[in-house]
Amino acid sequence: MFQVSLEKPGDGPKIEKLLDQSFGPERGRLTAYCLRADVPALAELCFVMRGAAFLCATIRFWPVLIDDHIGTVLLGPLAVGQAWRGQGFSKILLRHSLARAKALGHASMLVIGDPEYYKPFGFSSDLTNALVLPKAVEGGRFQACELIDGALDGVSGTVTPAIRPYADPQGAAPFAPGS
Repeated sequence: MFQVSLEKPGDGPKIEKLLDQSFGPERGRLTAYCLRADVPALAELCFVMRGAAFLCATIRFWPVLIDDHIGTVLLGPLAVGQAWRGQGFSKILLRHSLARAKALGHASMLVIGDPEYYKPFGFSSDLTNALVLPKAVEGGRFQACELIDGALDGVSGTVTPAIRPYADPQGAAPFAPGS
C-alpha cells in the first residue's frame, strides 16, 4: 500500500538519490535550480509517496517572487523512482499538492517542465508570456497555473528566489502567497 505524506527531515538523502536517478547528477545546472539556490523548500508543500519501507516518489515547491514583490511558488522537482514509473504516482502527488497549495491560499504556481504533461493540470505557457526567468529554457516549458482565476492577470517581471520574507500588499504574514 502506498501513501502520500509530507516529506520528513530524514527523507533528504533518499530524495537526493531519487532525483539523481531521475535527472542526473548535473541537475544543479538547470534553470529551476537557480531559483532554488540558498532557499529552503516550502515544507508544507513537499510531499513524498512511500511504500511500507521505501520512498518511491517526491514533489517539492519553492517560494519565488515575480518583479521582487509578487509571491508565488515554483513546482519541482517531481520525480518517481524507476521501479514505480507508469503507475500514476506523479499524477497523484501533483493533484494532492495542487489542492493543498490552493487550500493554503496560494494564487498561482510556476513550473519548468513538459507542456504535454502539465497541461491537463491547468498549466499553460500563455500565462508566462510576461515573465522572465534568470536563464532561458526551451520554448513552452516555462508554464504557470492559476489556482485563483485571474491571479496572473497583468503580472509581469523577472522571477527570482524569495530569499527574504516579504509582506503581502494586503498586510498578510511573510511569504503570503499570491499578490
